[in-house]
Amino acid sequence: MKDPTPRAMIGRAARAPKAESPGREAWRMFRRNIPAVCGLLILICIVLAVLYGTLFYGGDPFEIVWAPHEPPGVTPEFPLGTDYLGRNILAGLLAGGGPTLAVGAAAAVITMGIGISLGALAGYFGGWVDNLLMRITEFFQVLPALLFAMVLVTLFSPSLWTIAIAIGVVSWPQTARLTRAEFLKIKQLEYVTAARAIGAQDGRIMWTVILPNAAPPLIVSATLTVGVAILFEAGLSFLGLGDPNVMSWGLMIGANRDYILDAWWPVTFPGLAIFLTVFAVSLIGDGLNDAFNPKLRSR
Repeated sequence: MKDPTPRAMIGRAARAPKAESPGREAWRMFRRNIPAVCGLLILICIVLAVLYGTLFYGGDPFEIVWAPHEPPGVTPEFPLGTDYLGRNILAGLLAGGGPTLAVGAAAAVITMGIGISLGALAGYFGGWVDNLLMRITEFFQVLPALLFAMVLVTLFSPSLWTIAIAIGVVSWPQTARLTRAEFLKIKQLEYVTAARAIGAQDGRIMWTVILPNAAPPLIVSATLTVGVAILFEAGLSFLGLGDPNVMSWGLMIGANRDYILDAWWPVTFPGLAIFLTVFAVSLIGDGLNDAFNPKLRSR
């Protein structure tokens, strides 16, 4: 009796390419997004400059090294000039980048931690838990975020940690709503029902079954939250609520804002650093959003 399966068909099936994992597919889509790749390269350059720039161009950013308001390009030792006190602007940029990025990252972690936890509980359990947590979320949403953050920082004294915590406390409601929507959608799917049927506990279903499948939009949200937190920190420092003992880009802008008509460079260069960082993070967030979007992947 003739074999109904020809050898040629078996050979083609054996040579068929394996299905690409979602992570690899998302990375492939991200690499094809030129603006997102440019944003990633810009952010890498900024991080490398902040981490290793002080090794090649050190110095105390608070030290008065030259005459005040030395224009950029006049003195080779201070290529970006000096501020109103005669402090080296380039040294301030390199030393202030670390605290600025650290506050942005820490605030994003706090924001995502609070938002994901409350949103997951509300979306999974529903009922009175959902109503209670959403009313709390709405209360924090209607509060003026900047004013509330200023109150928190003032009460607990300005420092990097209090600024990061204050930003995280006022920024989580949007993440909570996004997480709740994802949990409401995913908990109705068949594999979640199957996990309940085999006796999986609620905690295991929430954090090991639903959350990994809700991760793509949350990753995008976390990326964009970093940029928002950096702008928030710059705003607080501009208003004089930053840690005066730690150099940051926002502190540089706030300290020199009264002299901007006489000397533009002490405000422009840290402002440009903040703009490039937030712009790069936004490009990366848009690229991740496109990479994780199944409709765009199908195209």
